[in-house]
Amino acid sequence: MRRYGKHTDEDDIRSRPNRKGNRPRTHIRPKHEDAAEGMVLTVDRGRLTCLVGDRTVMAMKARELGRKAAVVGDRVAIVGDLSGRKDTLARIVRIAERTSVLRRTADDDDPYERVVVANADQLAVVTALADPEPRPRLIDRCLVAAYDGGLSPLLVLTKSDLAPPDKLLELYGDLDIPYVVTSRAELESGEAADRVREHLDGRVTAFVGHSGVGKTTLVNALVPEERRRTTGHVNAVTGRGRHTTTSALALPLSGADGWVIDTPGVRSFGLAHVDPSRVIHAFPDLEPGTEGCPRACSHDEPDCALDAWVAEGNADPARLYSLRRLLATRERPEDD
Repeated sequence: MRRYGKHTDEDDIRSRPNRKGNRPRTHIRPKHEDAAEGMVLTVDRGRLTCLVGDRTVMAMKARELGRKAAVVGDRVAIVGDLSGRKDTLARIVRIAERTSVLRRTADDDDPYERVVVANADQLAVVTALADPEPRPRLIDRCLVAAYDGGLSPLLVLTKSDLAPPDKLLELYGDLDIPYVVTSRAELESGEAADRVREHLDGRVTAFVGHSGVGKTTLVNALVPEERRRTTGHVNAVTGRGRHTTTSALALPLSGADGWVIDTPGVRSFGLAHVDPSRVIHAFPDLEPGTEGCPRACSHDEPDCALDAWVAEGNADPARLYSLRRLLATRERPEDD
């Protein structure tokens, strides 16, 4: 093997020829200091629709981002053709740090987590009171995902003309979650959208719910300029609707300052990615009582310090029950 000394002649060094005849490769990436800031509105087969200023720009992810993917709600840096004209394509070169992330897995045994929405302030969990029947375990799972991802929850109960909301609201009364109850007549008149809009002003809100509950119908009422096709049909045998929203889409809220993100209907909401120890942070009135818990306490075991702490009158026992119900939601089927 030939070795070179300190003073080598350039003719002695072999260089790999560049077959394409262009400039040699380099690991030094441009800083893109002149990149424009944008927000991802929707993602479709590798193409990302972004809002840059007042223009809608089509973009793709730059190679230097590697496996890091941008999702709806991401704040990104974009270079290239930002005109927004047809058949133009820009590049996303940076993804800003996220303030919140809504994740889910296909089921509780699936190790692959899917990021649904980034940078949302609020998660609106939409469920019908009848046709289809409400699924409390699915609601619980959405609440756990919201608390884990840093989003504030909002309950939106639809079709109150078919069933009263009292029984379902009783399950979540101790969680102090804001809620809105709507009927089909109120939805048609626009009254439902007005009451929901009061909770959305100044916020980025992601809407989630299983098919047939009227989620996209409500989004259409909130953003009439961007109507999305709704199900209009619930299977009489399964009690579930068909998926019509196939991708998440961010839309500017009409009549207020905020954003609405419509997400595809879900039939399951896996929580394999959730660390149960983080759920306690959503219960600030109970969190001080965990100081006496043993290490790695699940807060649902015989020597948990919360039992004695609550028994001493430091917090409402119903709140501890609600915490443990949410923590146990991974062990219970969603349709229970």
